[in-house]
Amino acid sequence: METYSLLREFADSWMLLLLFSIFVGVFFWVMRPGARDTYRDTAAIPFRHDDAPKGPEEDQT
Repeated sequence: METYSLLREFADSWMLLLLFSIFVGVFFWVMRPGARDTYRDTAAIPFRHDDAPKGPEEDQT
């Protein structure tokens, strides 16, 4: 069997199964009950300093 055919067979079967398993694992890891607070805090990072006064370099328009 030539190398291309062997790698193609591997990619079509076992690698597809591996990547799908990783996808499902990551999905369940993100959707677990204890993750809500972690991701809510991470999602709020851009809005933490919205009320801070603008510096002189930002006022020049």
